[in-house]
Amino acid sequence: MTELTLAKALTAGLGQALADDDRVLVMGEDVGALGGVFRITDGLQSRFGATRVVDTPLAESAIVGTAVGLAMRGFRPVVEIQFDGFVYPAFDQIVCQVAKLHYRTRGAVKMPLTIRIPWAGGVGAAEHHSESPEAYFVHTAGLRVVAVSNPQDAYTMLRQAIASDDPVVFFEPKRLYHSKGEVDLDADIADAAPLGVARVVRRGTDVTLVTYGAQVQVALDAATAAEDEGVSIEVIDLRSLSPVDYRTVTASVRSTGRLVVAHEAAREAGVGAEIIASVTEQCFEYLEAAPQRVTGFDIPYPPAKLERHHLPDLDRILDAVDRVLGRGHRAGVTS
Repeated sequence: MTELTLAKALTAGLGQALADDDRVLVMGEDVGALGGVFRITDGLQSRFGATRVVDTPLAESAIVGTAVGLAMRGFRPVVEIQFDGFVYPAFDQIVCQVAKLHYRTRGAVKMPLTIRIPWAGGVGAAEHHSESPEAYFVHTAGLRVVAVSNPQDAYTMLRQAIASDDPVVFFEPKRLYHSKGEVDLDADIADAAPLGVARVVRRGTDVTLVTYGAQVQVALDAATAAEDEGVSIEVIDLRSLSPVDYRTVTASVRSTGRLVVAHEAAREAGVGAEIIASVTEQCFEYLEAAPQRVTGFDIPYPPAKLERHHLPDLDRILDAVDRVLGRGHRAGVTS
């Protein structure tokens, strides 16, 4: 095992994928000599050359469009979108081409394309540099959508995404890039948990708390704080947002009888709403209280000085836990 930051785990995963398969290419703005704005591709161009780690023009639609053509010709491109808010110019390519070509060709064309997106807030970034666009892609049939929360998953799931014949939108929480953890660099991805399987990261008996990305650590902190009050919270890291591993989620809810879902993205028509609707359909007779959402607010992402009020925090999550336990609102907490 090797201790790595989440960023370095991603670098290692990309390097291993490039070494394992000559068809793998990395493309994006400043991914070559600079090593990417977050230095995720640092050193890869010098190792593998400028024809496999490719600096592109500042044109996201062209980057993804080129990757579509490469995928159709048998390559396995990995596209870096420099910031989450920059993915929108490529939205047409992603939802109209990437997501549909396999279906449109009755399976004759595969689309082994991975779209890496530094994602979400908590780093005090400028406008268009802290967004949570996951619901757009979850709503789009034909895409896999995943979000990592720790260095081991960053390493393993990125390699799994690149090896997949499906197009994968791969969300990387920016505020966790410098978080550290143990990584097994010798792990065989064939032996790892499949890309679409959720993980119970803390066992509990009173409330199921479902989340993903950077919110996983917030959820674990909330579970620790709740334990001091005699409340046992089971925390589930979804890992995959499309498809969702409802088997793991519903098994937990049938045991606890209560559900809270937390995410940074806006509340309206978010991932949390879909999870709650689906769990309610499957577990209605097991629920002891109405499920609760803890989310970002339905506003454009706020300026850096205000983002701490926008992001779900420990107090807002514990307030939702109190509500599903019938304890009412905590003083001073705004949902």
